[in-house]
Amino acid sequence: MADLRYDSQPPQHTDVPRPRRAEGQWAFGYREPLNKNEESKKNDDPLNVRDRILYVYSKRGFDSIDPADLRGRFRWMGLYTQRKPGIDGGRTGALEEEELDDRYFMLRVRSDGKLLSPAAVRTLGQIGVDFARDTADVTDRQNIQYHWIDIVDVPEIWERLDAVGLHSTEACGDSPRPFLGSPVAGVAADEIIDGTPALAEIERRYIGHKDFSNLPRKFKTAVTGHPSQDVSPETNDVSFVASVHPEHGPGFDVWVGGGLATNPMLAQKLGVWIPLDEVADVWSGVAGIFRDYGYRRLRSRARLKFLVADWGVEKFQEVLENEYLGKKLVNLESPAAPVGHRDHIGVHPQKDGKFYVGVAPTVGRVSGTLLVQLADLLEEYGVDGARLTPYQKIVLIGVAGDKVDELIGRLDEIGLSARPSNWRRNTMACTGIEFCKLAIVDTKERSRALIAELERRFPDLDTPITVNVNGCPNACARTQVADFGLKGQLVLDDDGNQVEGFQVHLGGATGLGASFGRKLRAHKVTSEGLDDYVSNVVTNFLADRKDDERFADWVARADEELLRGDKALEPVS
Repeated sequence: MADLRYDSQPPQHTDVPRPRRAEGQWAFGYREPLNKNEESKKNDDPLNVRDRILYVYSKRGFDSIDPADLRGRFRWMGLYTQRKPGIDGGRTGALEEEELDDRYFMLRVRSDGKLLSPAAVRTLGQIGVDFARDTADVTDRQNIQYHWIDIVDVPEIWERLDAVGLHSTEACGDSPRPFLGSPVAGVAADEIIDGTPALAEIERRYIGHKDFSNLPRKFKTAVTGHPSQDVSPETNDVSFVASVHPEHGPGFDVWVGGGLATNPMLAQKLGVWIPLDEVADVWSGVAGIFRDYGYRRLRSRARLKFLVADWGVEKFQEVLENEYLGKKLVNLESPAAPVGHRDHIGVHPQKDGKFYVGVAPTVGRVSGTLLVQLADLLEEYGVDGARLTPYQKIVLIGVAGDKVDELIGRLDEIGLSARPSNWRRNTMACTGIEFCKLAIVDTKERSRALIAELERRFPDLDTPITVNVNGCPNACARTQVADFGLKGQLVLDDDGNQVEGFQVHLGGATGLGASFGRKLRAHKVTSEGLDDYVSNVVTNFLADRKDDERFADWVARADEELLRGDKALEPVS
């Protein structure tokens, strides 16, 4: 490995593109902070805030917290002030952050693709019951996310997490965010390679390490050895995707520069092959490039995707090889893309003769109580454990064949279905205005109501249709790569009143034919009119589709009037 110290300079033999103006790139000597976020990180490494939480703020209370920690460095410990109740979406962009702050916190707990033991699931649930007003959400980054956390309770929460091998370090902030791993790693009968050891090694070496605690912005990682590419690799900063070399066997291709939000870009594939034991080295090289060459002047451009787009993937690979790895990577054509995504819902055989069972909470919303109930079932039925998924689902690992049916019935009783409707299975929603300071509209409850109505109107839908609901433009719920991507904003109703609504993205996809959804000019939908809008478009699809045509393919060719949903074709009988 090349020396990755902050003060290392790139050798002269590598021709690295320089921007026309200073972008705050450390490798070019631009070390002076260019915005308040960079200034805060320079003043004190954000990881140092952990001790202040433990020994000062948790003992003296909320009012003792330094604002620079409260609205900045706390994020490196997975803590983010939540939205003060009663502030409507029209004021989200008008108020200062301190005006939006409540005295309570959201807390994200990383799982990083780990198999959660029954004891870990119980601990996660009991934390929700004891400290978070019974909240707990499964996020699309395989986190458990709590709300209503009081700073005085954080030390005990961390102690409980540590006892079951979990933590919240760098779950937020300009850092290596929680990793995505295949939910069925090590057990799926059709798995190509188990990437779990690579994720564990990256975490062991680099999470909580000051070499990577000051990145230009967030840095998202995914690793999968499953042929379905079940971690949305197209939308992460770096992804390692199973690939089989004809001589060397199973390993990983490397994809870089994916990301959504207001400037969405799909990851670019290097077309290489690396073995399992080199994933952590390559990860540190990609993260090192981002740290050293990433744009720090403007937060809006401080993501790896902009650097990859400006350099091109060939130049990126050259810098990675020459300056960070010290060797050339093995070239290999990237693996073929699967159709759609795999959420692992339902019952599937494992390679050891047992089964894994994927269940669907509604838009990821569970509770502390539900997780405790789930832990009870895991113990009662001798299940090895559970993994969270990138689609707000839960997969139970290691279920004995003679216990599957009875367990599924018991799971239904607590609200976790292994046989969900299309709409419950394929709808995701971000936190929304209930707790998020960036949100403009409600998402979780609106999605619940939408699911219920679509289940009533289309109870037997025969093809998957995904609905991703986001409370603002940041695309935490991956709106641009869903069949229906709903981006929250304020819109005008028929009477000219400003109300909650959505901009619509139609026909986005990952996997085969990965692309961003189609936006219709000046087309917005009110929240109140959402049920009818989605219903009309689905009806038009069912009436107009060709044999076995996917929704995304239909959207690409459909007349715009069918997509605007102002009218519905006669249903096919």
